[in-house]
Amino acid sequence: MTTPAFDRLVSRAVATIPGRFRRRIANLAFIVEAEPSPLELRTAGVRPGGTLLGLYRGRPLTARSVFDGFVMPDQIVIFQGPHERLARSPEHLEKLVQETVWHEVAHYFGMDEARVRRAERRRKT
Repeated sequence: MTTPAFDRLVSRAVATIPGRFRRRIANLAFIVEAEPSPLELRTAGVRPGGTLLGLYRGRPLTARSVFDGFVMPDQIVIFQGPHERLARSPEHLEKLVQETVWHEVAHYFGMDEARVRRAERRRKT
C-alpha cells in the first residue's frame, strides 16, 4: 500500500474517535512512519521478534498544568510496515489501524498500558 493510502486509513481512524474525545484533542500530530527504530522497540519494551504498531510521544493530558508554556505538539506515530504484515485483508488492515489509533489516543488521555488493555477488552465485548 502506498504511504498516501495508508495516511487516509489513519485519517479515517481518527475520524471514528467520538466527538467528546476529539474535541479535547489539541496540539497533537498523527504521523505515519514506515517502521519503528530499534531504540523505539527497546524503549517500548518490545521483545526481539515482537511488533510495535504505534507509539505515543508526549506528555499525557493528566500530567499537564495551566502553567505549562508553549510546547511542541505531542505525536501519535502509526507504523505502516507492522500493520501491513499483520493484516489478513484490507478490511482487517483498516480495523488494526483504527484499534492502534484508539490505543495511542488513550495514552494521550493519560491511561497507562494496563488501563488501556482493560479498556480495549471492555470495548471488544
